[in-house]
Formats: sequence, C-alpha cells, structure tokens
Amino acid sequence: MAAKRTRLSAIERREQLIATGRSVFAARGFDATTVEEIASKAGVTKPVVYEHFGGKEGLYAVIVDREVQLLVTTITNSLNSAEHPRRIVENTALALLDYIDEHTDGFRVLVRDAPLNRSEGYYSSVIGDVANKVEHLVAARFKEAKLNAKAAPIYAQMLVGLIAQVGQWWLEERSPDKKTVASHIVNLTWLGLRNLHPDPQLLSDAD
Repeated sequence: MAAKRTRLSAIERREQLIATGRSVFAARGFDATTVEEIASKAGVTKPVVYEHFGGKEGLYAVIVDREVQLLVTTITNSLNSAEHPRRIVENTALALLDYIDEHTDGFRVLVRDAPLNRSEGYYSSVIGDVANKVEHLVAARFKEAKLNAKAAPIYAQMLVGLIAQVGQWWLEERSPDKKTVASHIVNLTWLGLRNLHPDPQLLSDAD
C-alpha cells in the first residue's frame, strides 16, 4: 500500500513555493522562468501558484523583497557592530560574503536580470542604500583626518562598490575562502584610505 502523502498547510505550501521559485529564478532568471516550471518542480498545479501569488511576478516580488531585507539587515548590523573604520570595512566585506555563501540562490536572484518594468537591478539598489549608510562614517573619518568631507559620498560609493563587485566575482569562483578575500579587500581599501592625498590631482592635469 502506497504511503499517504502529507497535505501541506497554506503557510507551508506558500513557503515551499517561495523556496522552489527562488531556486528556479536563480538558475533561469525572471524572463525564462515560467509558472508551469515552478509548479512542476513544487509538485503542484499552476492554479496553486496563482492562488498564492497571482502569478510569476507576484512570487518574484515576494522573493526579492525577502532577499533585499535580509541582505540590508545583514550588512546594516555589521556596520552597527563596529566603530573603528578598518573594522567597518572588514565587517561589511565579511557580511556580504557570508550572505553569498549562505543564501546563494537568493543572491543570484538579486544580481540576475530584473523585470523589464524596473529601471535598475535590485542588487544595485541595495548597494546604493548601503553606500548611503556608510557615507556618514566616511565623512566623520575625513573630518578627523582634516580631509574634504564633501568628497565622502564619492569614497563611500567606491568603497561599497568595490566590495559588491568582488562579491559577484566570488559567487562563481569560491576560491580563495571568504576570509582571505575579505582580508585582501581590507588591505587595498584600508591602506588606500589611510594614505589619501588631501587634494588629489590627475597626472594629465600637470602636463
């Protein structure tokens, strides 16, 4: 006699569809993913997906919202747990690499193609938010070093952008390990920040 299948509650089914959708969107991207494929992998019919999310767009929006909140919270907590500028850089790098390591499919969803009705990627939005949070920390450091604090937004974008780009590279490589990668990020960014020229000039301007 065949084993009786356990019927999932509405909440359990919703979570199952979110997990399945995350995996499919991560592998195929938004445009290539179909409700039929998600339903098939979840072992349900298409109407079940529509019942819970209204369609592919609704499911995608829920997944992205969860991942954005998780990533922002993870990085924000890392910023709030450090006061020394070098520790801030280190914590931010490790927080992003930890997220990539532990939530790989979620990260792939954020960095893959967004729906056509969205002007920019979700990952870019998250990184922009993080850069804005880092900006006041950089500005404070600049004031201490008697540097031009008005340039802080530029350096905040560069600093966070560098970490973000390395994170995307490490998503595929996974070597060396994340602590080694973070140490190299800190080595470049921290040494650079410690030796900033108060009035930077281009060599071409001196010609």
